Amino acid sequence: MTGRYVVDLREVGASQVDAVGGKAAHLGELARIDGVRVPEGFCVTTDAFRRILREAPAIEEGIARLGRVEPGDREAVRTLSGDVRRAIAGVPVPDALAARITGALARFGERTAYAVRSSATAEDMPSASFAGQQDTYLNVLGPEAVIRHVSRCWASLFTERAVTYRQKNGIDHRTVHMAVVVQRMVFPQAAGVLFTADPVTGDRKAATVEAASGLGEALVSGLVNPDVFTVRRGEVVARALARRQERPPLTDAQAVRLVRLGRRIEAHFGRPQDIEWCLADGDFHVVQSRPITTLFPVPAPAPGTGPESGEHGKRVYLSVGHQQMMTDPMKPLGLSVWQLTAMAPMHEAGGRLFVDVTRRLASPATRAGLLDVVGRGDPLVRDALETLLARDGFLPSLPEPLDPAPGRPPAGPAPAPIETDPAVVTELIERSRRSLAALERDVRTKTGPELFDFLSDAFQEHKRLLRDPLSFQVVMAGMEATWWLNDHLRAWLGEKNAADTLTLSAPGNVTSEMGLALLDVADVVRPRPEVVAFLQGVEDDGFLDGLDELPGGPEARDAIEAYLSRYGMRCVGEIDITRPRWREHPATLVPVLLDHVRNSGPGAARRRFEQGLRTARQKRQEVLSRLRALPDGDRKADETRRMIDRVRTFIGYREYPKYAMVSRFFVYKQALVAEADRLVRAGVLAEREDAFHLTFEELRDVVRSHRVDHRLIRQRKEAFRSYGALTPPRVLTSDGEALSGSYRRDDAPAGALVGLPVSAGTVEGRARVVHHMADADLEPGDILVTVFTDPSWSPLFVGIKGLVTEVGGLMTHGAVVAREYGLPAVVGVAGATRLIRDGRRIRVHGTDGYVELLD
Repeated sequence: MTGRYVVDLREVGASQVDAVGGKAAHLGELARIDGVRVPEGFCVTTDAFRRILREAPAIEEGIARLGRVEPGDREAVRTLSGDVRRAIAGVPVPDALAARITGALARFGERTAYAVRSSATAEDMPSASFAGQQDTYLNVLGPEAVIRHVSRCWASLFTERAVTYRQKNGIDHRTVHMAVVVQRMVFPQAAGVLFTADPVTGDRKAATVEAASGLGEALVSGLVNPDVFTVRRGEVVARALARRQERPPLTDAQAVRLVRLGRRIEAHFGRPQDIEWCLADGDFHVVQSRPITTLFPVPAPAPGTGPESGEHGKRVYLSVGHQQMMTDPMKPLGLSVWQLTAMAPMHEAGGRLFVDVTRRLASPATRAGLLDVVGRGDPLVRDALETLLARDGFLPSLPEPLDPAPGRPPAGPAPAPIETDPAVVTELIERSRRSLAALERDVRTKTGPELFDFLSDAFQEHKRLLRDPLSFQVVMAGMEATWWLNDHLRAWLGEKNAADTLTLSAPGNVTSEMGLALLDVADVVRPRPEVVAFLQGVEDDGFLDGLDELPGGPEARDAIEAYLSRYGMRCVGEIDITRPRWREHPATLVPVLLDHVRNSGPGAARRRFEQGLRTARQKRQEVLSRLRALPDGDRKADETRRMIDRVRTFIGYREYPKYAMVSRFFVYKQALVAEADRLVRAGVLAEREDAFHLTFEELRDVVRSHRVDHRLIRQRKEAFRSYGALTPPRVLTSDGEALSGSYRRDDAPAGALVGLPVSAGTVEGRARVVHHMADADLEPGDILVTVFTDPSWSPLFVGIKGLVTEVGGLMTHGAVVAREYGLPAVVGVAGATRLIRDGRRIRVHGTDGYVELLD
């Protein structure tokens, strides 16, 4: 097709996007589907657009300048995009091209009206639809008008909204070209949009039809309200009529027929579609079809799952990221290593991992226990599961599953309760350290295929450590003691979340110690003004070497290096081994360190820990004294004293298995990165990061064969980029339905944002909305508002007054550390970073679980 300026729509298809753009390619494909009617027309190809660019070099220069604009600089985008549009519109359409367009129009007759539509090469893609970003013109009459509107479509490639959309999606302006579709107008009785999956819930079994009388442009533009039909399994199950009419735009039977047509189109393209249609003379015409890019993908079913697992094979999945406080997408290498080292099978979708709980949910023997465990951690997950269970016939009752719940050791006789003895924790930590030391020693001699064999064995040792029954008992002992104290002291004394104060400065919490340790580093840096000034100018990760030349610099470097030696394996999103660790990217810590230098004084870490210890002891004495004054008070006080001792002995260990796991991850990563570097030097990989877009087994094959599929890597990079725009649900079904759950509470003030109370107390202050740890600029008394906090955020906790997150549970890492630091915290606040404006004063009710907006 190269060199052809005009082609009939019947000649194009999905493989010709570069020549005809996404919209035309889709229309050509649609025309080939049996039973699908597409209005006749032709396409002015991207070769014509490229010729226009060659006619005016200033256009290329303007596009290059646009590419250098920083995202978010709206004024520059507005000015430069306007310049490019005017330059394109000012180029006369060459006579030869105009003649070809006029010739293509001749077969339709002089009195025909046309729709002239933009069709960019970056349009209607699986990861970015570009819906509404370029222009469409209707009722265009005559060759001169058509040619004029073709030129306008070319220029619309550089509307402000289209430029901003490409910036947001990381698409180079110079790589996108514009074709134009010209079609015979259809004048329908009704028109609208069909979504072959519910665009709100994601349910792939429910189709949504929107219909209005006349042309669909007013509907698509939001100028009229449509009638809405929900169609499931061949029947209309719900309808919402915008107005009463003698003759509605669509009947139920027509809606069902339209959905059948949509299912045919969906099957052809292999994914749910957003279809624009019109109804003329009793026939449906399809004028556009694009993938629905906002739907969260559905995990692939595991081998052996089938109809016996639920109605029509339904599956129910829980998000791993919500439990791990990391809901960002992961790269394939990170996903696969997590899967290979996890205690339960996990399924990937949208760059995230999910656990299949179908059988546990369907079995009466395990359902209550599952709901209790997830409900204590995150009430929204429990509510979402109960919503599914309330639907008649959603899951049949099944016998008790043979596999244990995620995170639990294999079924067997219940072990005897462990004694409240700190030596148990000490022994577990020593076991982990010995295993890590052996791993670090033995991996040094392994390269090539031998390394992957070694790591495969190491992964089994990794899982053995995670499955250690004693480790599991210790973790559960701390959690169960916390629950016991909260439940009983509320019943006996009317105290909410009393354990939050009783666990302040509990010993052995490696995550809270990490936050305090950076305060000690600040103590070394603070009295050295030359070091402080130097750190304020740090822009890259080579700054440690520069410290040696400064007065006091070697001491500061030693303190930072000592911190990295113990905690350098950590980072934001640390469950993905492809994320840069603090040891690899130490500049990440500099802003937080400087905040501590500025906002805290000498000995702050020690004072903070000792203050927490005093508060916990005072609370213990107060609680025991009040209990003894009650009927049967001595017994209640004795039981409570034992539980306080138990929770303080074991709750700190809750953070250690994650620390040990991430320590091992860093060893794996260093070995795999070294292999990737060898592949780069051998010319097999273009860059180290290419290895991160391969699974562990795929990378093993590349190391063995020295051959790689570069196209696969490009596809994986594009998919990973698109996953960042998706919000993973807490609960997901195999039908694609995403459920977030509700708190169903009425005890919060009007206008308050409701969440889960995880750390008691009430605090008022300035909200600082932070999306990336490196961007945090906190002052004493600030309240941190963010999407999630994994252990790497702990150094920020020592400088804030309270915490609000969108994701979290009672025993997730951020909640545990917030309690140890005595920070009032509310987690699981839906939309917190959107609803709370940065700098706004808020009040956090960490005891009752809501946030008030004060100004």
